[in-house]
This record gives sequence, structure tokens and C-alpha cells, in this order.
Amino acid sequence: MHEKERNRIILSAVQDRPVVTVLDLCSMTGASEATIRRDISALHEAKKLRRVRGGVEALHPNQLPGLAGRPFAVNEAINIAQKQAIARRAVELCDEGEPIIINGGTTTFQMVHPLATRRCQVFTNSFPIAEHLLKNSKNTVLMSGGVIYREQNIVLSPFDNDVTRNFYARRMFMGAQGVGPLGVMEADPLIIQAEQKLIGQADEVVLLVDSGKFEERSSLVLCPLKDIDVLITDDGISDRSAAMVESADIKLIVVPVGASKEEAVS
Repeated sequence: MHEKERNRIILSAVQDRPVVTVLDLCSMTGASEATIRRDISALHEAKKLRRVRGGVEALHPNQLPGLAGRPFAVNEAINIAQKQAIARRAVELCDEGEPIIINGGTTTFQMVHPLATRRCQVFTNSFPIAEHLLKNSKNTVLMSGGVIYREQNIVLSPFDNDVTRNFYARRMFMGAQGVGPLGVMEADPLIIQAEQKLIGQADEVVLLVDSGKFEERSSLVLCPLKDIDVLITDDGISDRSAAMVESADIKLIVVPVGASKEEAVS
């Protein structure tokens, strides 16, 4: 990636969060840590941003605060094979013409590719999901209203009287920051508020998480495990995590990674 393109990405990223770390910028650009540090020094000297310990911050940050957690662009490339396999299995649960909710996230985003051959009614709060389905499928797409959060590419509303209350779904597909004995965890209160509203609009809630999410934790619990009907993950899940899921009376679907035509074990 050329220096000018890296600089554009760095300056864009720093506007959406109080502080962007060097490691985040490496993930976004594909550049080495040494290269990113040189770019930061140059931009700092040019007074385009402020260098801080471990990263950078904007000289004039946006007034609207960003959401907690890693941005969409960083999460997208993490465990991509697992996410694709999980998403393929999730779409197999969808019947033609069925109303479904797909919450914003990098695992749920991978559902757009197998959905290209379907004609479902899709409600989403994700710009990437909506855009891809509109351009590459014949699914009907509805979007929620609210504030646009560029970093996660989602729309969230703090109000109870938004359009989410008017959409019924056979299934809701959602991801998570982490999964543990206390339940499904997320990183930001606004995400939790929005997802709790959507959960109430679906007959069945399907959680899509790669096996690494069982090792991650957050201080915020979205919902207890009993609120989840189906959990789809990859075959890296530990026996202990699998037992935790099944003891909560959740249907566990374990998908072999890297083999789209293999049958999942459920």
C-alpha cells in the first residue's frame, strides 16, 4: 500500500475513536509496525494528528463518540475461514421468502454471499450487509433508523418507537463480543440496547460465533444463554465450552472449517 493511501486510512480511523493503536493501524493497512510508526511521526510533525503512547489521536475529534470494541475493518479479517463456514451453515436454516434479522457484525456479514441465491426479507442495521444484498441479490432489504456509527458500519437508535418494533422475523442472526457462563457479551451499551430490542422481534435467536469468542470477555452482558435458541460455531470449540452451551439447552451446531460441502455436526 502506498504511503498516501496509508495516511488517508490513518487520518480517517483517528476521527472515529479517541485513540487508535499502532496495532489497529497495522491491521487496517497491512503495513509493518515500523512503517506505521514512521507514518505517525510524519503526520505528527505535519500537525495532522497527535502522537500518543502506543498510538495516535485526532487534533479535532468528532463530537459523536465512537462505539467501544474493535472497528469493522479490523475484525473483518480475523478468523475469516471460520466466519465463512459458520455463515454458510446459518443460511441453510433460512427458508425461501422468510423474514429474518441479520444484526451487524463481521461474522453475520459473511451470510451475504450464500444469501445471494435466496429471496428473503432481510432486516438489518448494517450498511455493508444492506449494500451487498441490494447489489448482488434479490432479497428484500429493510434498514433500521438512528445514528450512523462509521467505525462499526451500523445504525443504532436509542428510541423505543423506531421501525424495529414493526418487523417480525422467523429468525434473528447475531454475533457477539464473547460468550461465557453469564451469557452473551458485547462491548458497548448502545449495541446491547439495540440488540435487545431486535431479540424480542424474532421467534428464534441464532448466535454466530467463532470458537475464539468463548475465550473473550466483556464487562457487559447482552443476554443470558437461555435467550439463545441455536449457536453455530467452528470445530475449534473446546469440550468445556460445548458442554456449557448444551447445558443451557441451546442447540449447538459445530461446523468443520474449510469444507463448505461437509455436513455440520449438531
